[in-house]
Amino acid sequence: MTTAFMEKIDINQPTTRPPLLAVTPGEPAGIGPDIILASLGKSLPADLLVVADPELMRQRAIALGLNIDINNWLETRTVSSTALNIVPVQLAHQTIPGQMHKANSPYVLATLETAVGLCEAGICQGMVTGPINKAIINDAGIAFTGHTEWLAKRLGVSQVVMMLATTGLRVALATTHLPLRAVADAINVADLTRTLIILDSELRQRFHLPTPRILVCGLNPHAGEGGHLGTEEIDIIIPTIQTLQQQGLNLTGPTPADTAFTPAMLSQFDAVLAMYHDQGLPVLKHKGFGDAVNITLGLPIIRTSVDHGTALDLAGSGKADPASLFTAIHYAAEMALPTSCEE
Repeated sequence: MTTAFMEKIDINQPTTRPPLLAVTPGEPAGIGPDIILASLGKSLPADLLVVADPELMRQRAIALGLNIDINNWLETRTVSSTALNIVPVQLAHQTIPGQMHKANSPYVLATLETAVGLCEAGICQGMVTGPINKAIINDAGIAFTGHTEWLAKRLGVSQVVMMLATTGLRVALATTHLPLRAVADAINVADLTRTLIILDSELRQRFHLPTPRILVCGLNPHAGEGGHLGTEEIDIIIPTIQTLQQQGLNLTGPTPADTAFTPAMLSQFDAVLAMYHDQGLPVLKHKGFGDAVNITLGLPIIRTSVDHGTALDLAGSGKADPASLFTAIHYAAEMALPTSCEE
């Protein structure tokens, strides 16, 4: 966020208002604009500042048959209860629903940069991100592996934890967006230790769990079968768990994933740490797709996100389901309140 931008913002927000969240639509040709527009008129636990191109939002509203008013928050310094409150960021190329253009990739990152700046300045109490397309950003010559990694680098955090949550299940990841062949090499004592410490700390601070019960998955089938199906459990995961148990963390494992994700086992724990992306997330999405949220733990700001992709084929059709966005807003609002407590 530039100095000039900062000078235009009045950070004195009324204390009686609900949390103010910065919301980024993500890929402009996807359903991000659609689901944000669906929030108008809904009873939500937060006020929203949409970081986007006003014309994009206006044209998408027309495509959806919606009549909207736009409040340029930079000009009014007020949050409207009826209009779409926007912090403007200009697109580089006109957007047609469903048709991505790599020229707009810098715009996507500019919306993220602006949203982070709003949080850093204390104007917004958290940010909620819409779905992006990593491939089109990389096609534009910008190295980008995902929101989680970008936010960690932007905010100067050496390590963060990606956690998805839905009713009755939280799944955090020891590794995130890596090819499967690279996962085993990415699991080491130092990173796994830090991941578990972040997960434990955030569950205490953000979710008000006094002693979080964390179930740790093994990496290999049958958690290595005593070393016969891999030694990462013996060499890395078990020693890490034992060390942290001695420091007071309530950890169980390593447990085979096909045992960890059974109802009887899950009922005993507050969160599961999966070793890689597709070990844990298919189960969570099967249980709560459309009602789940992606949360980045370990950041100095609150960040939640939808649990789905850009759905280019649905953009501008009126068929996009905003439920995951509403869930992400609810989680961010609850996390922003000092007395909040997730169910």
